[in-house]
Amino acid sequence: MTNSIDRRQFMQNTATTGAVATTALSAAQAFSQESAANKLVVGVMGLSRGRSLAVGFAQMADVEVKYVCDVDRDRAGSGADLVAGANAPKPMVITDFRRILEDKDVDILVCAAPNHWHAPATIMGCNAGKHVYVEKPCSHNPFEGELMVAAARKNNRAVQMGTQRRSAPETILAIDELRGGAIGRVYHSRAFYASARPPIHPGTAPANVDFDLWQGPAPRLDEVRGYVHYNWHWRWHWGNGELGNNGVHTLDLCRWGMGVDYPLRVSSSGGRYHHVADSQETPDTQTVSFEFAGNRQITWTGLSCNRHRTDFVIFYGTGGTLELDSSGSYRIYDTKDALVKEVHGAALGDAQHKENFVTAIRMERPLSLNSEILEGHKSTLLCHLGNIAQRTGRLLNCDPTDGRILEDPEAMSLWARDYEPGWEPVV
Repeated sequence: MTNSIDRRQFMQNTATTGAVATTALSAAQAFSQESAANKLVVGVMGLSRGRSLAVGFAQMADVEVKYVCDVDRDRAGSGADLVAGANAPKPMVITDFRRILEDKDVDILVCAAPNHWHAPATIMGCNAGKHVYVEKPCSHNPFEGELMVAAARKNNRAVQMGTQRRSAPETILAIDELRGGAIGRVYHSRAFYASARPPIHPGTAPANVDFDLWQGPAPRLDEVRGYVHYNWHWRWHWGNGELGNNGVHTLDLCRWGMGVDYPLRVSSSGGRYHHVADSQETPDTQTVSFEFAGNRQITWTGLSCNRHRTDFVIFYGTGGTLELDSSGSYRIYDTKDALVKEVHGAALGDAQHKENFVTAIRMERPLSLNSEILEGHKSTLLCHLGNIAQRTGRLLNCDPTDGRILEDPEAMSLWARDYEPGWEPVV
């Protein structure tokens, strides 16, 4: 009897265990299938800023960095090693990003190449069915920004610009404070950036670089060899100066906090004040003013040759002032300049910005991006307009519906650029 009972219990237990095992196996299979369905495959182009982006994406759940690409073979190889060092599969090393576009398994192109590549690569990526994470500034000139928006819409792709503070938790709180009336009607915002750039001169070209592919869509100039890998920023042919390099971050916050889109008027003053005998074309000292409808204004001051900094961004309103730091810390003052609130920020928003991008893709909601390409274009356009005002030496009057320059053909001639034959961006 005892043996019989034990046998029955054994059979019942075995049946139960088998059912549990089958259920567990089914759940594991379902999880595996869901994980495979959610998996996103990434190719990263440009391995200066792109090194950090490649590692960040590789560390995300169900994201694989399949390619790292740079026209400098040494940088491409070291970028792959960095990803592998982050406990992720080592990606393939390539020098031509078009291999990323040709791979049907790739979902995302990350473009962290120099500025003159941002728009052409993004447009090609969208046309190839890829979602795109593009670094700031999103374009080299205003017309490219317009094309990027058109390409994203036509192909229904998620295109996020890398102004990552749009995803930083405390920065979002600060903007919510402004929108909630914490300092009344916001009528002025001031942004500031300072660095200590050395003088630039054409130097020795780095080895292992495909300079023809580096120039890509830009008309060929042999002098490029002296400005790779960084000093191209200060030459108009490829870069956008300090205003486009770092000013876009603060101007994006100013525009976001004030709730404005396109300006009515833009003026700029400054020039080459510190280093006057080097090869830099863009200003090392510059102040730009943007006027918007409703009696609102944004100003930006940039110094490339002096590190002393004041506040990152300040908002002025009828009921007080809000100061916002780069990390998201902010302070609110009343009309008597007494501190009434202080919040300490802890993040620039890098991880949250990538998470926002990946989530928008998985949810098939490309317009839910925190820095969706239309918003990225509007903020980048302020940089372009400031530089055009600087280069022409004139006040620009703009159409408040799209930012285009009115009744100034010379200024509008800088709205777009010429391209190397065969590299013209097409939507």
